[in-house]
Amino acid sequence: MADASVNSATKTPIWFYIIAVIAVLWNAMGVVDYIMTQYRVEAYMAGFTEAQLAYFYGFPAWYVAVWATAVFAALVASLLLVVRMKLATPLFALSTILFVINAVYIFGFTAAREIMGASNVIFSAVIFATLLGLWWFSRLSERRGWLK
Repeated sequence: MADASVNSATKTPIWFYIIAVIAVLWNAMGVVDYIMTQYRVEAYMAGFTEAQLAYFYGFPAWYVAVWATAVFAALVASLLLVVRMKLATPLFALSTILFVINAVYIFGFTAAREIMGASNVIFSAVIFATLLGLWWFSRLSERRGWLK
């Protein structure tokens, strides 16, 4: 009888998986953006002005490395949510910290706002809020016993 109550207490709800799959899709878009930008895929980059392209292609190597680590860590963390592994939590934390480092650089030390416009600031805020939300969600999932 005690085993049944433990199993029902840690049963993972379906909405957990819905959030995890949405997280995978969201963070896969970040990886695609990184890859398309770094490989300079013409069809993807065609909508940007010359100034914006110069901005993207002028990122220092450390920034690109931090960006890559942030987006891939977020994607792996999302995949780990789907398979219910605790490692998702520190990877979401890492991705969030790395995102903040890059945001401080681009908004504090470059002309990102002028080159990319206000929508870039808003979208960056959405990304940050999403990362924080996923980190919080993974911590909650750990506490509820949904992650192994």
